[in-house]
Amino acid sequence: MGANHPIRVQSMTTTNTMDTMATVAQSIRMIEAGCEYVRITAPSITEAKNLENIKKELRKRGYQTPLIADIHFTPNAAEVAARIVEKVRINPGNFVDKKKFETIEYSDAAYDDELVRIRQRFIPLVKICKEEGTAMRIGTNHGSLSDRIMSRYGDTALGMVESAMEFLRICESENYYNIVLSMKSSNPQVMVHAYRLLIQQMNGEGMNYPLHLGVTEAGEGEDGRIKSAVGIGTLLEDGIGDTVRVSLTEDPEFEIPVAKKLVERYNQRSNHSLIPSNESELSYSPFEYNRRESIVIQNIGGHQLPRVIADLSNAPKITPATLYSAGYNYNINLDKWNLSDQACDYIYTAGKTIDFELPGTLGVIYDYETWKNNKDQKQTFPLITLEQFSKTDDLSPDLNFVLVNDIEIYNSEFRSLFLNRVKPVLVFETINEHAMAALRRMFIELGVPQIKLPVIIKRNFEKISEDALQLFASTDCGGLFLDGFGDGIWLASENNSPQTINRLSFGILQACRQRISKTEYISCPSCGRTLFDLQETTAMIRNRTDHLKGVKIAIMGCIVNGPGEMADADYGYVGSGPGKITLYKGKDVVQRNIASEKAVDALIELIRAHGDWVEKTGVEEHV
Repeated sequence: MGANHPIRVQSMTTTNTMDTMATVAQSIRMIEAGCEYVRITAPSITEAKNLENIKKELRKRGYQTPLIADIHFTPNAAEVAARIVEKVRINPGNFVDKKKFETIEYSDAAYDDELVRIRQRFIPLVKICKEEGTAMRIGTNHGSLSDRIMSRYGDTALGMVESAMEFLRICESENYYNIVLSMKSSNPQVMVHAYRLLIQQMNGEGMNYPLHLGVTEAGEGEDGRIKSAVGIGTLLEDGIGDTVRVSLTEDPEFEIPVAKKLVERYNQRSNHSLIPSNESELSYSPFEYNRRESIVIQNIGGHQLPRVIADLSNAPKITPATLYSAGYNYNINLDKWNLSDQACDYIYTAGKTIDFELPGTLGVIYDYETWKNNKDQKQTFPLITLEQFSKTDDLSPDLNFVLVNDIEIYNSEFRSLFLNRVKPVLVFETINEHAMAALRRMFIELGVPQIKLPVIIKRNFEKISEDALQLFASTDCGGLFLDGFGDGIWLASENNSPQTINRLSFGILQACRQRISKTEYISCPSCGRTLFDLQETTAMIRNRTDHLKGVKIAIMGCIVNGPGEMADADYGYVGSGPGKITLYKGKDVVQRNIASEKAVDALIELIRAHGDWVEKTGVEEHV
C-alpha cells in the first residue's frame, strides 16, 4: 500500500468474531468480490485470540489476504492481535480515553501530562508492532474524538488531525513507521477538509504516510453510495488516498464493487487534457467551507439554495405527465399541481415548447432560437452559447443561461463580455476526463477578475450505467459543492431516466449539506460488535420516517461511534446490549435498554414529543 502501489480496496466482516467458520465464510465472499484487506473487530482479548483460528482457516483454504484487527477501547486486545494479524487499527479517540462529553480546562502542563499518560499506554503496542512487523492504522473518527481533544480544539477538522498526530509522533519517537492514517466522518465535508489538513500538517512535520479513505456511517442504497462518492471521490480526484472502504449498511461483499468502481475510474486518468496552472492566490480555502460569493439573479446565486435543473430534452413531447419525473404531478380533477420535496426548479426542453399552464414555481429553459420565437411565454428563459451571447442584445431582461466551457473561459475577452449585460447566469461544462478539477479551475478563474455571476454546474454522462452515474456525478459535482462552488446542478445522461437523474441531483446536494429535501440517515455498516439486525432495523425506521424532511436519524449497531456521530443527528437509535436499544436526542440519552421489538415505536414517540413528527399525507398541493 502507498507510494506507487495500486489503490487498495477493503471491507469489514459483520459476523461474530467468535464464530470462526461464519467469519471465514464471509471473508471468503468478500475476497472473491475483490476485497484486498479484510478487517475484523476484536472488542476484547477473547476475540483477538480467535483471530488466530480465523487466519489459520483462511490460509488452510488458500486465501492469503491480509487481515486487520479493529480495536476500540481495549489496548490489551490490540497487543494480542498485533502478534497474529498483518495490521491493527486503533482509534486515538478511545484507545486510552473515554468520551463523556465533558469540557475540561487544561493548562499546557496538564495537557502535556495527558500526552505522557497516553504514551505510556500506547508504547507497548508500538513495540509489539515494530517487533512483529505488523502495520498499524491510526484511524480518527469524527464521532469519537476524546473529551481532551474536544476541549482543546473543539469539534473541528483540526481536532481530528491533532488526535492522530499525537499518536503518530509517539510512533516516530520509537522509530516505527509502518503506519497508515484515516480521518473518517459521516459528514463528507468534514471528512474532506480533515484529510487535506492532515496532509498539510504532515508536510509541515516532514511526514508522508499513506491514507485510508472512508465516509463512516454512510448509510444504505443510493444515499450511502452518493455520500461515499462525494467524500472519497473528491479526495481521489486530487490524487489523495491509498486504500478505500465504502461503509454501507449492507453485506460487506456489496461494498466492494462500489469501491472498485470509484477506484478504477482513475486507471486511465493520466491522459486527461491539460488543465491550465493557476499562478494567482487561491480564491478559496481547501480546509474550510465558504460559499463562493455571487449576486442573485431571479432565484439563483447569493444565499439562495442551489437550484436543480432537470434535463427533459430527450422527451418526445413535453406534457403535464412528463413533469412527473421532475417532481411535479398534475391532478386533473382538482386542476392543481402537486409538488414533491424533490421538485426541480427549472426544466430544460431544448427546442420543445410548452403548450400548457405551468406550476408557478417552475422555470423553463429553451435553446436560444426557440426562446426567441416564444419569448412572450411566461417563465421561459434562453440557453445561449457564449458566442451567441457576444453577438446579440436580444436577451431576456430577467435571466439568461450562458454556456461556457473550459476553453472559452481563458479567452482574454471573456470578462468584457459580461460588462453591462443583462442577467447572465453561467453554465459551466467540460469534456475533460478530469472534470472536477477542470471545473474547479474555471471557478478559480472567475475569482481573479472577481466575476460574481451565479454558476450552474453541468455534467453530461454518455453511455453510463445508473450505478456508475451515481458515483461519478456525486464525485464531479459533490467535490465542487464541498468547496463552496456552484449555485445549481444540471445532470444529463441519455440512457438514464429523468426521474433517476432528478433524484440523484437532490441526493448530491443533500450529501453536501447544501439543500435538504428528505430525511437523512446516519447508519453504520455493521460489524461483529453490532447488537441487532442493522439492515432490517434501518429498513423499518426508514419505512416509518422517510417523509420527515430535514430530520437526521442515526442508527448505530453499538456504542463505539454512536454518541459522537449522533451529536450531528437529531435522534439516535443505538444497540446497548443483546436485544436492547438506547435512544438519544442529539448526544443526550433519553431512554435506556428498551426492548428491541418496542424500540422503533419508542423512537417515533420521541420524535413526536420533540415536535418533529408529521403524519404522512402525500405530496404538497400547489395551484
